[in-house]
Amino acid sequence: MSEQADRRARQQRLHRVPVVPVIFFLVAPCVLFLFTSTDLALPRIRIEYGPHDTPPSAPKNEPPPPPLPPPLPPSPAVDVDIDEEQRLPPLRQLTDRPYSLGPAVSDYDARRARWLRDHPLFPAFVSPGRPRVLVVTGSSPRGCGGTTDGDHVLLRAFKNKVDYCRVHGFDVFYSNAVLDAEMSGFWTKLPLLRSLMLAHPEAELLWWVDSDVVFTDMLFEPPWGRYARHNLVLPGWDEKVYAAKSWLGVNAGSFVIRNCQWSLDLLDAWSRMGPRGPVRDSYGKVLAGALSDRPPYEADDQSALVYLLVTQRGRWGEKTFLESSYNLHGYWVGIVDRYEEMRRRWAPGLGDDRWPLVTHFVGCKPCGGQYASYDAARCRCGMERALNFADDQILRLYGFEHESLNTTAVRRIRNETGGPLDADDEELGRLLHPTFRAAAMPM
Repeated sequence: MSEQADRRARQQRLHRVPVVPVIFFLVAPCVLFLFTSTDLALPRIRIEYGPHDTPPSAPKNEPPPPPLPPPLPPSPAVDVDIDEEQRLPPLRQLTDRPYSLGPAVSDYDARRARWLRDHPLFPAFVSPGRPRVLVVTGSSPRGCGGTTDGDHVLLRAFKNKVDYCRVHGFDVFYSNAVLDAEMSGFWTKLPLLRSLMLAHPEAELLWWVDSDVVFTDMLFEPPWGRYARHNLVLPGWDEKVYAAKSWLGVNAGSFVIRNCQWSLDLLDAWSRMGPRGPVRDSYGKVLAGALSDRPPYEADDQSALVYLLVTQRGRWGEKTFLESSYNLHGYWVGIVDRYEEMRRRWAPGLGDDRWPLVTHFVGCKPCGGQYASYDAARCRCGMERALNFADDQILRLYGFEHESLNTTAVRRIRNETGGPLDADDEELGRLLHPTFRAAAMPM
């Protein structure tokens, strides 16, 4: 008992020792030493700021940050023209087999007639005497490199064609692909037309228009019934083609061709003069010798077509209609400065010199280029006027027009009313609601 009592007494004495005074007694000398010693300093902390978060009070005599490393040198540019040139097929030689657009197509008219009979929902004539028309156009696969606004001009020119096709119920196809590398330049249209004929048997007529063609009479439509017995409609003159043998007797920038065997055969015969290289150069000399006013440069599609008409008139001439009663092709130089006069004196729907169906910018290069025949600024101004002149005929349907033909700014010309369907305007009615759009009512 005495031993346990002594152990408890010692524990009680230990727990009664004051803790706080003991700790203060031990720590105080150390703290006093730290603040009074001259040989010992507290460590300093330096805060560095980035260039975008420097506080306003930061000293301004700080050394500037080290310069950034120089940028990496740009990757070597790839010359697209050289790259594409290396992938082109070898030039066709005069000793090679004649060029062909593809496998020979025979009995096409009968086969197409069967297809049309088996697909009655896709008739070649959308109404009596009204053929189904496919407007075909296109431009280079690459963007314009010679001008700053060439691509925009091409866009507006295509919009113009879309407007015309929408008003008249035509289909439209735009190509920016070269389907056959041998048929480059002017010749690109031939393989394209052949491919579209075979792929669209429902299209009775295909209407080719160059990218620099502007429809400037949005109301006029070619008289299709006049060409019922013909397969090719060209802007041109019999005397210039068959008598003068002029390569300028027609223009191949706007023409209509029927979807039939005769046309496929014509495209085959036409295309044999087009392969780039020695064949095209050689035919250029042949054309220069056969036509009255053509220099001996490489063969172009227009001269080649005139050559076929002159030398094989019995084969091709009888089914070709040379149209001169309206402007299927209108030379822009004598047109673009007369638009204001046309507005004062006449109205759309004529299609001829009074109000031309087409204004064709022959010799202009919307994308620029070394082969342009006219000053780029003059061409650009003329195209702007033609596009605005045509666009006004569409904008007026909705109560607007351009402030002038030399600007893209528009203004309102017709006040809005509470009865917009009460307007009685024959021209507007013909454009907005042509008779061919009317549905046949059941009897």
